[in-house]
Amino acid sequence: MNRIAMMVLRLFLKAPFYLFRIWWCGKSKKVSFEEAYSYVRKVTIAANKAGRVKIESYGLENVPKENGFIFFPNHQGLYDVLAFLESSPVPFAFVIKKEARNIILLKQVTDALGSLAIDREDIRQSIKVIQKMSEEVKNGKNFLIFAEGTRSKKGNQLLDFKGGSFKSALKAQCPIVPCALIDAFKPFDEKSVKPVTVKIIYLPPLYYNEYKDMKTVEIAAEVKHRIEKAISEYTQ
Repeated sequence: MNRIAMMVLRLFLKAPFYLFRIWWCGKSKKVSFEEAYSYVRKVTIAANKAGRVKIESYGLENVPKENGFIFFPNHQGLYDVLAFLESSPVPFAFVIKKEARNIILLKQVTDALGSLAIDREDIRQSIKVIQKMSEEVKNGKNFLIFAEGTRSKKGNQLLDFKGGSFKSALKAQCPIVPCALIDAFKPFDEKSVKPVTVKIIYLPPLYYNEYKDMKTVEIAAEVKHRIEKAISEYTQ
């Protein structure tokens, strides 16, 4: 958490204004999703610069040109979404666990982007969140969800991907975009505040025709395999 403190200190004069504007984006009906995302992205870039975090993005050409898809990355830590907010060429909302929903700033960003909080201990609530996300994706909104369900805590090693999160893609019949995060655990989970580079690899999407006849556990295994392969290639 030392890097978070450094970000706050370096943006001390601007931080209250940033927080207020993001809060306003979540409250005002006059602010569009695209406008809210643009402002959140602006703040994220400033925070990353203040925290000496560099984002290297690869495979941006693989991001679908049409909206209405889901990013499925590996989950390394609290920093993960910030890496996407700086690098993604298109707006997206995300699904987070309910415990993180009340963290200051993350709460405001969640509201500003119309993101969803999921309680993985409550099956009924989880199903409702997956259904809600599917409906919004059908209507052209992009989402990000962590199929591991919890952060790995094993660096660049992955946990098993859970099939349940892929039901959202099946219901929406949308493209699945596997994404590999490398060293995203370092900014917030390590005590060091030395400059750090986080890599994101956007992999070729799986389209509905490719996975419609697969079971969700099979889709999960395939997405995990592709991400593991990318991590291996980009860490050599």
